Formats: sequence, structure tokens, C-alpha cells
Amino acid sequence: MSDIMNLLSYTFMQRAILCGIAISFSAALIGVILTLKNYSMIGHGLGEVGFAALALAMALNLEPIAVSIPIVIVAAIVIMFISQKKGESADIIIALVATGALAIGVIITASTSGFGADSYNYMFGSILAMNTGDVILSIILTVLSIGIYIAFYNRLFLVTFDEKYAKTTGINVTFYQFLIALLTALVVVVGMRMMGTMLISSLIVFPAIIAKKFTTSFKGLVVMSVITSVVCFLIGIFTSFFLNMPTGAGIVLVYIILLAISSVCCKLAKI
Repeated sequence: MSDIMNLLSYTFMQRAILCGIAISFSAALIGVILTLKNYSMIGHGLGEVGFAALALAMALNLEPIAVSIPIVIVAAIVIMFISQKKGESADIIIALVATGALAIGVIITASTSGFGADSYNYMFGSILAMNTGDVILSIILTVLSIGIYIAFYNRLFLVTFDEKYAKTTGINVTFYQFLIALLTALVVVVGMRMMGTMLISSLIVFPAIIAKKFTTSFKGLVVMSVITSVVCFLIGIFTSFFLNMPTGAGIVLVYIILLAISSVCCKLAKI
């Protein structure tokens, strides 16, 4: 416990924990909707787009966040538009966008600065490098996510479970689809500094999948997913620090262990 208290006395650790909790909270909220709507892999796809955007920003010596946010938002909207309006499978669209963006990012990086420390940090995360701006951006994102959930809870519920019925009740389904895409893009961009473009989708997918094993109600799923996300983040960051492993990978490892334990417990409960 004394070692943990000593860690918490460092400013960089305080920033990392604040950012991590905020991002984990937001990712869990949006992850519930994406998982139930079978858009689980959109986080991975947008992460690849984020890598391409970051590579472009580094090549042009521009601010990474300023370049990434509009590009990832446009990519999220394009994925949603094509899958909703054109009737194409979301998995196919996400796969095409992800592989294409990754190829572009690799070409840009290889032809400019090469794969150095900055590229590695963007790909796999560097949570201890979070600055005050990252903390503020993470908190704003969390407040925005919570506000949208509170303001549009019933409509998000209908759009998530039954789009056809939502349309018959007069709900503008397209608007909420793009609102979900916007939130997802923001979570991915802000979370890339913490988890990296390769691992950011884990924050979106794992909490909802684990929570679904313990509850069947939408509200219960949201609450359980948020708790799971924040707890796993805290365990992961401290464990990775003491075991000297990459933080993002450590958090994912905690998710995998918890998923395995929860799966076994659910099977034993049915016996």
C-alpha cells in the first residue's frame, strides 16, 4: 500500500489515473451501444484510421489531436453511413477502412520519420506521458458522454434494440446513429494516447462483453460495464507499473483474465 501511495504522489501518475478513469468511463458507455448493435470492431477500425492521421500529423509537423479528430470523425460517419444507407455489412466496411488506413499510415511513416519511439507510443500507448491538456480533454469527453446518455437515454435504448420501432415512433434514427459515431470517434482519438491505436478497441469491447455475463437489463449493463472498465483500468495501471510492462497491454491482460474468470463462473452457476 505504501508503494501505491508513493506512486500517487507523482504528478504524472495523477494525470495518468485521471485520464484513464475518464477515458475508461466514456469507452464503457459507448461500448455498450456498439456491442449490442454488433459494431464492436469499429473501435479497432477507427484506431487504424487514427494511426494514419497521426502519421500524417507527424509528417507535416502538426498537432496530432487537431489532425486526428476531424479525420477519425469523418471515417466514423462514413462507416455508419455506408452500413446504414447502403445495406453493406458493418464488418466488411470496417475491415476495408481499417486495412486501408493502416496501409496509408505505414507508407507515410516509412517514407518520412520512420518507425521511431513516437510511432511506437502512438501504436501501443504511453499513458504516463499524458499532460494537463489530455486530462481536460478526457474529462470534457466524459461529461459529454454522460450528458448525452442522460438526455437521450430512452431514445438511445430504442435505437440500440429496435431501429424499426424507433422509426415508427418518430425518432430520427439517422441522427442518433451519427451521434454514436461522433462519440466513438472522440473516444478513440482521446484514448489513443493511453492505449495506442492497436489496443484502443479493447476499452470499448471488453467491459460490455464481461458485463453481459452478469446482467440482462440495459441499465444494469451500462452500470456494470462502467464499473468493470474503471476497476480493470486501475488494476492494470498499477500492475503494469510494478511488473514493468506496457500499461495498455497490462490493462488488456486484466480484461482477458477477468473475462476468463467470469466465463468459468457463469458456466459453473448453470451446473
